[in-house]
Amino acid sequence: MSVKLENVPANMITASDLIGKKVIDREGIEYGKIKHIHLSQDTLTVTGVTIHQGFNKDYFLSEDYIDKFTKETLLLSRPPIRTGIPVIDIDGHKIGKVKRLHKNHDTNELDSIEISDGLLHSKVVSKSEVWGIGEKLILGMTKEEYKKLV
Repeated sequence: MSVKLENVPANMITASDLIGKKVIDREGIEYGKIKHIHLSQDTLTVTGVTIHQGFNKDYFLSEDYIDKFTKETLLLSRPPIRTGIPVIDIDGHKIGKVKRLHKNHDTNELDSIEISDGLLHSKVVSKSEVWGIGEKLILGMTKEEYKKLV
């Protein structure tokens, strides 16, 4: 037996309608597709989304990254820092790749970033050292300054 829904606002969509939709930022960079939508149990508001970006590459974005949902995409207010992306210095010289994100356990806020600069070498930099983010992470230091880090 089916029931007709009445008085449903025209701009309302369900969470299941968004699963599989593209996730893009303001520059048109695509970050994957929506896998899960996370809701607060208390307020029933969106607290974040899980993004699927290829084989075994899922990551969580909190609600402060979300600008708005459309019928076809999730638009991000700012680009996320994620593992596996290239890291360059302020002059555009290649340094390595983002290996791991270190977050505060209580707030889930990003504290620092571990950068792999070779097969066995990696260094940790504070999030304050990030100058920009997009398809690449740009550090606010030169390659020589990076090499001097402990």
